[in-house]
Amino acid sequence: MLLAHNPNHPLSLEDTEEGRLHFYERSETIPLITEGIWQVYRGIAQLSQLSPQGEEILLGWAQPGTFFGSCLTYIDSYQVKGLSDLYLKWHSLEEVNNSTDLSQMAFQQLTRRMRQTEALLAIAGLKRVEDRLQQLLYLLQQELGETTEVGIRIKVRLTHQNLAGAIGTTRVTVTRLLGEFQRQGWLSFDSDRHIIITSVNCDTQVKSNLIFN
Repeated sequence: MLLAHNPNHPLSLEDTEEGRLHFYERSETIPLITEGIWQVYRGIAQLSQLSPQGEEILLGWAQPGTFFGSCLTYIDSYQVKGLSDLYLKWHSLEEVNNSTDLSQMAFQQLTRRMRQTEALLAIAGLKRVEDRLQQLLYLLQQELGETTEVGIRIKVRLTHQNLAGAIGTTRVTVTRLLGEFQRQGWLSFDSDRHIIITSVNCDTQVKSNLIFN
């Protein structure tokens, strides 16, 4: 059974081939197995690599349906952590190779991941830290956003350090810039500290400097 994501269907382990889902808590590091790949069923994970100094370098996010694994990267220090609680399914490489449906699904998801990575590379090339943070927030809005009455809410709670590591700056700088964006009126936080981007104001503040569609 392929794990085609249906957010309106409550998760039940009995629905997934004798409970073959694996559960990992938020912030837990996912073990990468060379003989196969993981597929996200529920939750969101952050893909990153560790620098020689031990700092995390953002490579992207894995959402429901997304595939990831050590066989899909050249990076030795590749790591995956949950930004929320995660339910994952493991597929062997033989299973992927022998299933046309599974191979097509993997291709579609890897194409999306490639676009995401290109956007992050474009953001990294911007000289001004303020521009990098604005563009990262817009990418997060596209990739992880959900519409609410007050704007686009990022579905996972990101720390200032998460954002700083993604754009190559310090936590203090991100905190200062987020405060400025709040004063400009196009960014706020909900009671659980999730970022909310006000759609109307975001059009003028962020999208005016878009480097991708």
